Formats: sequence, structure tokens, C-alpha cells
Amino acid sequence: MENTRFSQEILVFHGRTAPETGFIAGYGALIQYYELSVPIPEKLALISKKNRNYNQPGWIVFGPKYRPADTLTGQLVFALKYEGVNLLFFKKLFDKLGQAKIVQLIKAEYTGQYIRKIWFLYEWLMQEQLPIADLTFKNFVPLLDDELQYANSTGINSSRHRIRNNLPGTVNFCPLINRSPKLENYIQENLSEKTTVIIQGVHKDILLRTSAFLLLKDSKASFNIEGETPSHTRASRWGNAIGQAGNKPLSVAELIRLQQIVIENSRFITLGLRTKGGFVGEHDRQTGEPIPEHISARWQDLEILLNGLIETSSLLEKIQFNPVLAASNIAFGFVFMHPFVDGNGRIHRYLIHHLLAIMKYTPQGIIFPVSAAILEKIDDYRKVLETYSHPLLEFIEWEKTPDNNVDVLNETIDYYRYFDATSQAEFLFDCVDYTINRIIPQEVEYLQKYDAMKAWLDDRFEMPDKMVAMLIRFLEQNNGTLSKRAIEKEFDSLTPKEIHEIEKQYKFYFEK
Repeated sequence: MENTRFSQEILVFHGRTAPETGFIAGYGALIQYYELSVPIPEKLALISKKNRNYNQPGWIVFGPKYRPADTLTGQLVFALKYEGVNLLFFKKLFDKLGQAKIVQLIKAEYTGQYIRKIWFLYEWLMQEQLPIADLTFKNFVPLLDDELQYANSTGINSSRHRIRNNLPGTVNFCPLINRSPKLENYIQENLSEKTTVIIQGVHKDILLRTSAFLLLKDSKASFNIEGETPSHTRASRWGNAIGQAGNKPLSVAELIRLQQIVIENSRFITLGLRTKGGFVGEHDRQTGEPIPEHISARWQDLEILLNGLIETSSLLEKIQFNPVLAASNIAFGFVFMHPFVDGNGRIHRYLIHHLLAIMKYTPQGIIFPVSAAILEKIDDYRKVLETYSHPLLEFIEWEKTPDNNVDVLNETIDYYRYFDATSQAEFLFDCVDYTINRIIPQEVEYLQKYDAMKAWLDDRFEMPDKMVAMLIRFLEQNNGTLSKRAIEKEFDSLTPKEIHEIEKQYKFYFEK
């Protein structure tokens, strides 16, 4: 086996089997060499011994001519050119190497566009200026290659580095999303316009009732995801809050207000930002010790992280970033931080509504019941949360507290502000697609059928609305026939012939 300084010949790398034997390159090679405390990227770069390039899950394979110089600079340039910007990697690399090494690397070739990117990233991430003179020539180049990652379409020029900062976030919160065929297809499909087409020509009364039902449906689903069955009053209260999503700007105070709506009984829960550690998982049945599946951000970092998240949310709105991608970054960033003792999941899903509403992705007056779609895809939802949280567990040092909580011992703030949100964005687009193509049309269609059945009952029997609702509910519950109990009790005034007519008409409207 060839074993050069950075690039190693591999078939299996950190438990991931390569499609063929080749040389690990770019971020993978540098993470391995410097033993950086970062998760292995979702896709690794492999240099094949054969002259072919292809993509497959977990891997980008390049032919031999792409093999970079086996130096730090060579591997970094390769990574930036073909894998995009990985902010968490660069932050950990800069921490590891120190300023002097980075200055030496930059000064050796500081006019090259990729070295300028590294220079900019150091000063942006570390918030300190290197002892290097400003560059006074060269054209401005964008930091992110928007063919690889979704970028800020406007950006701000940094004259010092001749770099256009097109990061879709701030230094305190900036998840990145890689372009993928799935995301590109969804964006080109323009799902938002599909909703407008679906509701065109639908009677205003049906739209209002559809919206009211979807609010309640989404609220109940959001509680169900957390394993709770809320009372009608509690579900309605949270549904009303969802219905106002996008009306108020995000702030820490607004997030706390939402938590107070979610948590009905605060006797045993301290409301507001956590002042202790936090985790998601179980406790050992015998010892009570924590068994974390996800460890929340340190409570000491929450103010910085949340302010960064709020600033980035405002930026994404201002630059008209794709609303679903923006919602992915903000909502999943929030739930990964887990800033509250309780209520995080429901507020996380509220933030999806907030971004989609404030960025006018959803038609006015219509709520996207995203939580209902998530509930339908609950296994995929868990997986997409775990793709972030599980790889981090090995990099977070913690100890058990006397009350069987966790106390994080190392610096972890960067894990919550710089992460790859590609899989989360793909999942959220799946949910939006399911909502638009399945849930909303089904509800509109149901109400149209309901109204037709109600009109027939009104004309034939002059039945009051309450009795109509009960009758249709009983028919739904019993596959289109009235049960013996219903015939003998609630509808004992109907003749056998009338019951037969009603059942026949129900099948005509609801089963055709």
C-alpha cells in the first residue's frame, strides 16, 4: 500500500467502503492526517487509478489526472475547487495549525484565488487580521462556487483579499448546502406556484375551511411527533400561533413567547433559555445515567448562537435566498442547538412555517401542514436528525451531573454554527412536495365532497349541520355504512329505505 504524507491508498475509510481502491484526497485526507475533530463529510473525494469520473452515494470519484500535489496547499486547493467550502473543517484546521503556519502558507502564493479564499476564511472565522499587506490587484472572485453550493446571490466585496463574500450567513451561524440533483429538480419545479394552481378556482369558503383544518392538523401532528396527544384547546392554541407565523420578526424574546404557548403547564419546567446542559436520549433504567443520542449546545453559547441564527435568518430573507433552503438552515439549526428545556421540536417546526410565510413561499391564508408531512415520514425525519447528531457524539466530551444531566467539558460552539444542511434541505423539500401534491389537494377535495353530500342531505331531509357532521363521521368510521348502534340511537327516525339512500349517496360522493 502506498502511504504518502497526506494521501493514502484506501478501500475502506472511517468505516465507509469506497467504490474501488483509490487515493483519498481533499478534506478526507486532511481530516485523517491532522486528526481533526470534525465529522467525515457526507461525500468523500477519491482519486481512481482508472481514467473515469463519477458520483455515487458517499463518494466523488476522479481520474488520476486530478490527483493533487501531496502537500497541505495542494490538498486544500483541491478541496476548495471540487468539494466546496467546509467552514467547520477550516475552523478546526486553523485552530490546529496556528497563525504562523497559515501566514507562511498564504505568503508563498497569496495572489492565487484559492489561497486568497483560505486567507479570507482565516480572518473571517478567527476574527483576527493576519500580518499580510492588502492585495491591491486581481479581480474579485466569489468565495463559494455557486455550481457546488447555494450562495448569497449578492455578496460583499472584501478589497483586502479581492474576494466576494457570498456566504449565506454570518460568522456566528452559517450552515451550507451543497447542490444536488434532488434539490435542483425541486427548485426548478417551483412548488410554490403549484399551490397557486391547485387552489385556483376553489371557492373562498372552502379555502378558509381548508386553512383552518390544516392549522389544527399541523398543530396536532407537531405534538404527536413529540409523543404527546394534546387537548383540543391546547392544539387550537398552538394552531393559532402557527397561523400567525411570519407576522413578527424573530428575536430571542419571540422564541421564548412561543415556548410559553407550547408549554401548557410550567410547574416542573423552567421556561426560557437553558442554564444547564441538555441532551436528547434515554436514562439507564437502573442507574439513571444519561444515554445521549444528541447533545445540545452548551448553555453558555446559546446567546451567541441564537443571535447568529436570528441575524442569518434576516440576511436570508433580505437576499431572497430560496425559502425552503432558508427554512432548512434556520429550523434545523435551532433544533440542533436545543436552547430550551422543552418545546424545541415544536418551535423548530414553527420556524419552518415562519420562513416559508415571511419569504412569501406559501400563498396568503394557506398554511403548509409541514408537521403532518413530517409525521407521515417520521422514520426519515429521525434519520435526518441523526445524520447530524450521531457523528458529533464522538467529538463532544461530557460528564454526568448529580441530577443525571450532561455537562459538556470541551468547546463545541462551532458544531452548531457551521454544519452541512444538505440532507436536511432535501428532506424538507420532500415534505413540502408531499404537502402540496397530497395533503392540500386531499383536504380541498374532501371539503368539496362533504359540501356536496351536505347539500343533498339538506335538500332531502333538512338535516341540521351538527347532525350532518355526525352522520358523515359515522359513515367514514364504518366504511360507508351506518352501524346498528347509530341506526338504533342517533338516527332511529330514519327508515331502512332512507338509510340505504344515504349510504348509496355517500358512496357516490366519497368513493367515486
